[in-house]
Amino acid sequence: MAELPLKAAAVAALTQWHAMVAARDLAPLPAMLSPAVVFRSPMAHTPYPGPQVTSMILGTVLNVFEDFTYHRELASADGLSVVLEFSASVQGKALKGIDMIRFDEDGKIVEFEVMVRPLSGLQALGDEMGRRLAPMLAKMKE
Repeated sequence: MAELPLKAAAVAALTQWHAMVAARDLAPLPAMLSPAVVFRSPMAHTPYPGPQVTSMILGTVLNVFEDFTYHRELASADGLSVVLEFSASVQGKALKGIDMIRFDEDGKIVEFEVMVRPLSGLQALGDEMGRRLAPMLAKMKE
C-alpha cells in the first residue's frame, strides 16, 4: 500500500498489525495496546476498555471473518490515526467496513473502532460474535 504520512512509531505498529492479520495470529497484540486502550464495536453503544477485552474481541473477529481483505488506508494529518477499509464475509453475508485506529506517540494503540455495513453483514457479525463472546464480555463490562 502507498506510504502514509504517519509518525514512525505508528508506521511500525501498523506494519506489525498487517503482519499479524496476514498470519492470522494476534498473539503479539497485547504488547501493542496502551493500558488505556478503548475498543468501539459496531454493535455496542458502550465502548470496551482495556487491553484484555480488546485483544479478545479482535482475536475472535479475525476467526469469524472469512475472505478478509484490506483495500485502502487513509491517515490523519497529525500522523497518529489511520482508517483501514476492508471487506469480508460472515455466515455467507458479504460486508464492508473500516477499522479506525488511533496511536499514541509511542505507537501504542489507544483506540480501535470498527464500523460495518450493510445491516445484513453487521447482523451476521453480531450474531456470531455474540455466540462466541457474550458471556465473557458481559463479565468484563461489569
